[in-house]
Amino acid sequence: MRVTGWSGCLAATGLLLAGCAGGPGGGGGKISDDKVVLAVLNDQSGIYSATSGKETIEAVRMAVADYQAKYGDKVAAKEIVVMAADHQNKPEIANSKAQELYDRQQADVILDVPTSSAALAVATVAKNKKKVFIDVGAASTELEGKSCNKYTFHYSYNSYMLAHGTGTEVTKDGAKNWYIVYPDYAFGQDMEKTFSAAIKAAGGTVIQSDPTPFPNDNFATFLLKASNLDPKPQVLGTMQAGGDLVNLVKQYNEYKLRDKGVGLAIGLLALSDIHSLGPDALAGTRYTDSWYWNTDDKSRAWADKFQAKTGKRPTANQAGNYSAALQYLEAVQRGGTDASDEVVKQLEGYKFEDMFARNGTVRAQDHLLLHDAYLAEVKPAGEVKEPYDYVKILKTIPAAEAFQPQPDPACKL
Repeated sequence: MRVTGWSGCLAATGLLLAGCAGGPGGGGGKISDDKVVLAVLNDQSGIYSATSGKETIEAVRMAVADYQAKYGDKVAAKEIVVMAADHQNKPEIANSKAQELYDRQQADVILDVPTSSAALAVATVAKNKKKVFIDVGAASTELEGKSCNKYTFHYSYNSYMLAHGTGTEVTKDGAKNWYIVYPDYAFGQDMEKTFSAAIKAAGGTVIQSDPTPFPNDNFATFLLKASNLDPKPQVLGTMQAGGDLVNLVKQYNEYKLRDKGVGLAIGLLALSDIHSLGPDALAGTRYTDSWYWNTDDKSRAWADKFQAKTGKRPTANQAGNYSAALQYLEAVQRGGTDASDEVVKQLEGYKFEDMFARNGTVRAQDHLLLHDAYLAEVKPAGEVKEPYDYVKILKTIPAAEAFQPQPDPACKL
C-alpha cells in the first residue's frame, strides 16, 4: 500500500482511486460522495521527519483499519481515503498545501502538522474553509488561545503541559538557575514563555534566554555562553526538537557541560531523538511526554502492531495521530456524516480512553484534548533491556493538572 501525493489518493482498502472527491464544508448531508478523506500534513524529509514523518501515515492507516474492523458492514464511512503531503516546516507551504488538500483533494480532515508556525497557518485555512483540523505535532498554546477556531482541535501536548511537567519538577528538585535556548519561531517563543513562567512559579530564576536560528546545526555560541554566565546556570533548558535537538545534545556532550556543572533539561524529547543519540547521551535527563510505548500492556500491544508494519517503535506523535484519526472516524460514526459542523459537535466535550489518551476529554470551550501526561527519565544504556526501551516513567500527571486548568479568555470559538 502506498500514499500518493497530489495526482491521486489511496483508499484504505488498497485500491487506487481515480479521483479525490471528498466532503462538504460546514453543513451538508451524510457521507459526501460515499467516502471520507483523511490527509496527513507534516514534515517527511526534514528535522521533524523522525518524530512524525512517513510512519505517521502508517499510524493513520492503522486507525482506518481498526475503525473498519470494529464496525464491519455498519461503518458510516464505507470508503476511506488516506493521503499525505510534506509542508517542509514552512508556514507558507503549509498554507498552500492545506488549501489544496481541502479544495482540490477534498480532504475532510487534516492531521498532524508539526511546527507551530505551520500549524497556525493551517488553523486559519481550516477556519476559512470550515473544514476540520486536528493538530497533533505542534506545541503552541495559541492553537487553543487567540488563534483558536471552531474547526481546529489540539491533540497530544502543548507547551504548557511540557513546561509544567519538566520546568516545575526540575526546579523543585534543586535546579534553580536556568539558561534557556529556544528556536526563534512560534514553537520556541511559546516554549520560552511557558517554561519561564513555570520555573519562576516553582521558585527558580531564568538567568537568560536566547533565541537560536531555525533550523540550526551549530549551537557552539550558546553552549560556550552557558558555562560563562554569571551567575552560572545549574541547568541548560533547551527548547529545540527533532534534528535540531539531536545536534544540540551532541554538542552539549562534546563541550562536557555536565562535567562543568551545567545540567540539561529538554522541553520536547521524542523516542526517535533518544534512539538517534543513544541513551547514554541523555541518561538521567527528565522530560514530560504525552505517551510512551512501554507504559502499560495497552500501549505496548499497539506498539507491537506498529513495529510489525514499520520496523520501529512509535513516537508519541505517531501514536497521537493514530488516536486522532480514530476519534475523528468515531465522531463521523456517531453523527452519521462527515459534515464538519456535525463532526465538531460530536467531538466537543467528548470523553474517551484509548491506547493513547487516558482520561481523555475534548474540552468544548477551546478544543484542547485533556489527558494524562507522564514525567519520564532516560535510562543509562546499562538499564536498557530491549531495543527502544529507553525510558522509565517517574510519575503520571493527571489530566486535570497536566494542562491549563481553564480555557484562555482569548479563545473565541
